[in-house]
Amino acid sequence: MARINVTFDSAGIDIAAHLHTPDAPAAGPWPALVVGHPGTGVKEQSSGLYARQLAERGFVTLAFDAAHQGESGGLPRGLEDPAQRVEDFKAAVSFLSLRQEVDAERIGLLGICASGGYSLAAAGGDHRVGAVATVSGVDVARQFRLGADGTQDPAVFRSLLDAAARARTAAARGEDPGALPVFPESAEQAGALGGEHAVEGFEYYCTARGRHGRSAKTLAWPSVDKLAFFDAFHAVPLIGPRPLLQIVGSRAVTDWMAVDVHQRATGPKELYRIEGASHVDLYDRKEHVDAAVEKLTAFFTANL
Repeated sequence: MARINVTFDSAGIDIAAHLHTPDAPAAGPWPALVVGHPGTGVKEQSSGLYARQLAERGFVTLAFDAAHQGESGGLPRGLEDPAQRVEDFKAAVSFLSLRQEVDAERIGLLGICASGGYSLAAAGGDHRVGAVATVSGVDVARQFRLGADGTQDPAVFRSLLDAAARARTAAARGEDPGALPVFPESAEQAGALGGEHAVEGFEYYCTARGRHGRSAKTLAWPSVDKLAFFDAFHAVPLIGPRPLLQIVGSRAVTDWMAVDVHQRATGPKELYRIEGASHVDLYDRKEHVDAAVEKLTAFFTANL
């Protein structure tokens, strides 16, 4: 498997990506996958792990940093703009479709966590996508509004909208609006705020387990009101008759969102649970990632 650094344009923003290609000779161009990272993540983390392993199994893969994040361009930094995130996926498909080593008729999307939701929205409106899969997929807008488990007090998001409004006014005055912290200072604080799921997120992003210097630790405040009206699942019925695979951990508190997507899907669909895995386990725990990659390989081999 070979990897090169590439860039491509997404609505005027330079997107940084790693292009992985298989080592084995091929009779013709390869099927290809766009691989998107979780919210606040970067291409060197979970999306890069999946991209490498799928390239070893015969796919050209493109793991990219979302606009405003990682090594990609875009200001303000740390902006979570759902419309731009969907555009990033479509721009990545355009990039792959022009590569000589890629069969433009066999391009799929793989979204992890927040990119799971964005990949669904992108696939619904882009018929160049032949198949779509998600790993621990969520609609990050729902997660902000309702919490990871869907039971968050509505007052929590209202308070975030209040803070985002104050930040916009401060910016209009020429003042520093600050940013929204994503992680608390310790695993104990994370647990008090969000239970086991939050602790696992802290351990992945803020310790040696998965920490990366370019992974976002704060979000620009306009992210909040941009997420307020977004619905990643609205376009799910438009994916059919193309196939959809969702992979979730059996212990994932975000499972309810995958169930919602499964019920909306109109084409061939599968909701595949990996026994014993949590939401974050599927980012990097070898036994669970291996199981997910095996399932993804079979899915994309059959459908691209």
